[in-house]
Amino acid sequence: MAQQHLDPTDPTAAGPVTGDALARYLRSQATEFLRALRLHRESGGGGGAPGRAQPRPGDNGAEGSTGAALALRQSARRISGSLHTYRPLLDPDWSEGIRPELAWLSGTLALEHAYEARLQRLLLALHRLSGASVFPAQAVGTTAATAAAVGTAGPGVPPATTERGNLTVGAAKAGALLERQLTLARTRAHSTALQALGSSRFHAVADKLAVLASDVPLTPTAPATDLRPLAAAAEERLTDAVTALPLVTAGHPYNAEALIHGLSPDPAPHPQDAPWHQVRLLLRLHRYAREVLSLHGDDTPLQVRAQSAGQALNRHRDASEAAAAAAQAARTPRIAPATAYALGVLHADQRHEVEAARFAFQQAWQKQTVKTS
Repeated sequence: MAQQHLDPTDPTAAGPVTGDALARYLRSQATEFLRALRLHRESGGGGGAPGRAQPRPGDNGAEGSTGAALALRQSARRISGSLHTYRPLLDPDWSEGIRPELAWLSGTLALEHAYEARLQRLLLALHRLSGASVFPAQAVGTTAATAAAVGTAGPGVPPATTERGNLTVGAAKAGALLERQLTLARTRAHSTALQALGSSRFHAVADKLAVLASDVPLTPTAPATDLRPLAAAAEERLTDAVTALPLVTAGHPYNAEALIHGLSPDPAPHPQDAPWHQVRLLLRLHRYAREVLSLHGDDTPLQVRAQSAGQALNRHRDASEAAAAAAQAARTPRIAPATAYALGVLHADQRHEVEAARFAFQQAWQKQTVKTS
């Protein structure tokens, strides 16, 4: 497969894109962070009661807090990513001091939503696989919004009649077990996020970003330095990481080696997943680097072409983590055989979703390579 080498320059831009563009981008993201922080405080800062899968309909305070937390996380990620890509243009002590703090903040704020989305994904998959008329775990607190979404879920490919009967028997208990485990994890993540947002550590980060909104600590040479070589280096790291992926294997609809390893009792993370997660991170850094350049011109075509590849990698991450959650639930001591069977089928289903996402990424990336080669 031919490597992708996108032109890091923008043909619509006149002259170099210098550190001044980086300063404008960082100031705008810091301003967005402060705006989201104000909204979070005005909405009560709760993000929904602990243990509740989603805000209640009409609970504008909770919805506003959840949206504000998302905006905080997005701004923190963009600032952190830009500091990573363009670090030669920034004061090293300041940059290296705040980057780990931004990573801590965005990671902490992401956990609650991740557990909620994982639970919904697994319960919907259980319903699809079992063909049950009643949503698994619906009787033990599944939200109305999630239950309504079941009506739009595809039927999938059901197992044989006998196997479906066995799966239906265990699906409700498997769903209840997953809901208990992931709701508890979400509750803990919610409490951790609230503690983080009230901590002195967070206030120190917010104070630094308040200063960043008006004063970006660039190096003396940054205003005259072109950003494009640094953006091109970020793209090259992404291209190299994609080249190292087993895209030939991803071009097949079934990866037996991955499924066999995934069904083993080893609780370690799947060894094939890590490189794909790394590519997802590098693609995000590449996108943020291009956002800085886009302040100097129109970068929309590239973003549109890369969007499908990014969406495939997001699905890959979600399915991989959902499969791990199903496997972890299956290791619960003294669960009924039917429950363990349902969780095993669920795990295999999510590993197949992983392979489908890899195939989708391969198709998107090859299409993007052809268009830009």
